Amino acid sequence: MKVKENIGKYIKLEISGKKFISGLLVDIGSDIWVVFNGTDYLYIPTVHCQNWQLLKKDEIAEIIFNDEPTPIYNHNEETSLRKTLTSAKGIFTEIYVTSNQALHGYIISIMNNYFVFYSPIYKTMFISLNHLKWLIPYTNNQRPYGLSNANLPVNPSNITFARSYEVQIEKLLGELIVFNIGENENVIGKIQGIKNNFVELIGAKEDPIYINLQHIKTVHMT
Repeated sequence: MKVKENIGKYIKLEISGKKFISGLLVDIGSDIWVVFNGTDYLYIPTVHCQNWQLLKKDEIAEIIFNDEPTPIYNHNEETSLRKTLTSAKGIFTEIYVTSNQALHGYIISIMNNYFVFYSPIYKTMFISLNHLKWLIPYTNNQRPYGLSNANLPVNPSNITFARSYEVQIEKLLGELIVFNIGENENVIGKIQGIKNNFVELIGAKEDPIYINLQHIKTVHMT
């Protein structure tokens, strides 16, 4: 069975992190699935689609459908993660990466293996493409936290961005940073150095902690 034959059917999809999404399977691109959950389009990288199944009639009946928003991509072209991120650039967006909490803000720039995201809460963030679980563009001119334009700057950072995630983290040498939205105290500290794919972080009590670059999902400065 070809998976694309199920476009237009209702599915329950499990994604990485034991998250479940139910809704209408709208599209499958080269490396991304698009699901309409009754309110929003969710753009989900295929690599994080753990398993899926068709919904039963009674499960479909539980979904509350509102007015369907306009998709951010061209239906006549095959979509992809990079095309989706490019289309979402500058649009208020919800993304989910880690720590059981969504991030709200907008994409500033898309690099080789990460993108730059501005959050009113965490300010400028660097997000690994490998760890992005889903993206939901806002609809109906919504704004994060009801903020005005004055609180949502167009160019919030004077930082120049490196092409790769690893080099960008290396550029923060000596800075006090938070990895993975501060999911535990071992991901907060000053970057001391990077060697053999591990970042040396100096913690609050000056104890060194070594963090695998592959497990760094988000970065922001304090």
